[in-house]
Amino acid sequence: MHLERRVLVTGGAGFIGSFLCENLVAKGYQVLCADNYFTGTRRNILHLLDDRRFEFVRHDVTFPLYVEVDEIYNLACPASPIHYQKDPVQTTKTSVHGAINMLGLAKRLKAKILQASTSEVYGDPNVHPQREDYWGHVNPIGPRACYDEGKRCAETLFFDYWRQHRLRIKVARIFNTYGPRMHPNDGRVVSNFIVQALRGKPITIYGDGSQTRAFCYVDDLVDGLIRLMESADEVTGPINLGNPGEFSMRELAEKILTLTGSKSELVFRPLPADDPKQRQPDIGAARKALGWEPKVPLDTGLARTIAYFDALLKEGIKLDD
Repeated sequence: MHLERRVLVTGGAGFIGSFLCENLVAKGYQVLCADNYFTGTRRNILHLLDDRRFEFVRHDVTFPLYVEVDEIYNLACPASPIHYQKDPVQTTKTSVHGAINMLGLAKRLKAKILQASTSEVYGDPNVHPQREDYWGHVNPIGPRACYDEGKRCAETLFFDYWRQHRLRIKVARIFNTYGPRMHPNDGRVVSNFIVQALRGKPITIYGDGSQTRAFCYVDDLVDGLIRLMESADEVTGPINLGNPGEFSMRELAEKILTLTGSKSELVFRPLPADDPKQRQPDIGAARKALGWEPKVPLDTGLARTIAYFDALLKEGIKLDD
């Protein structure tokens, strides 16, 4: 049990953040969840609000936060193109100013801090699968750059604080993650396909459906984040966390049609600018340093995610714009 250990989770009311908070509370940590509800929702943490080990503060990480904690998980940032392109300047500020503020807090408190980085630091990769020593292929002035370059700059700041101030840092590069509590309107492929299939609407595939992603179930991802935080100080990362199982968009759509029993047809649209053609993590470093690899098969995770969205539909919650 970790009753005396206090942990701050920024972006804690979001999809991944809420599962992380839940897991840490279950392990006996005192958890302070900070979120400005830009993409996170109170619904995601409602079941935690009465727990004495859980506390919520509404806060935007682009402003300093003055609290006393032992560890910081910095997850605050919209992670889907629809949301991070809605206010690209704010997205960059959230990544960069947010990192500066949280690193400053960690420095003052001598706290250990983990940055939720992203596979998007690799851009549209010309190396496959992606390893941590690959520097990436990113368009610095494209419509996705607010997120991609914001996260790359955050990594720079983390490693400069490590070199300059000997701060204890951890950097996780998160690949596509899915599961219950995904935002229904976030434009991500798993939630898009499931919502469209459940509503009997055409499933929209961008490009010809041959582009690939590797999908990691949220429980596996959260386990990886906690293992990274609890690893030895010399394990700074960056470390890829994701599922190396690679699927094309067409394969994913067909799996979801089968699992939902939907009669939705597939429709094809032009590929968005700078959209990566391939995405697959090399998780050799995570296996070696953390003893971690994902365990939940795609069909199992999809079934749980479908059940979540199906329940939202039955409750009458609006799942589209």
